[in-house]
Amino acid sequence: MNQNTTKKVMREVFRKERVQEFIPSDFKIILECPEIMEATTICSYFSYAQEPSTAEINAAFLQAGKRLLLPRVNGSIIEWVQWSGDEKQLKVTKKLSEPLGQAVIDLSDVGAVITPALRIDRDGYRMGQGGGFYDRALPALAGWKIGLVHESELMNEPLPRETHDIPLNAAATPSSVVRFNR
Repeated sequence: MNQNTTKKVMREVFRKERVQEFIPSDFKIILECPEIMEATTICSYFSYAQEPSTAEINAAFLQAGKRLLLPRVNGSIIEWVQWSGDEKQLKVTKKLSEPLGQAVIDLSDVGAVITPALRIDRDGYRMGQGGGFYDRALPALAGWKIGLVHESELMNEPLPRETHDIPLNAAATPSSVVRFNR
């Protein structure tokens, strides 16, 4: 089995396990991280279905006066759009809620990036949904990168990796933040 087939099979298993084991929870624990507290601009996302919920943390970022950027898919890339918290400024495309408005071109002030993942291993490598969007977007963002996963989705075993895979600085579960050596 080649690397792409292995990842595809793993994603299918991880998605099924997520649906079966889903327990709604919040990720407010990351609000106490110095990197989050110091960031004035944060890239996050609008979660859906059984993904770790970003609703509470996105609201907290806005309440704290942070500039919040959400992703919008444009072809094969993610572009980042500032979001005010107004759900009327979101467009649902397939399962994704994407912000309306102009894409932000200058991302140099991004201090933190919240990323989705199906699994994260102890070296900071994540397995996403398989589109490669975050692997293409993360190199352009200098901010601290943290992935959100449910308790059982932080793995001790290494995930399959390819040269384009970008490791994160940290992972968060509802009860802990794990930092990687980066």
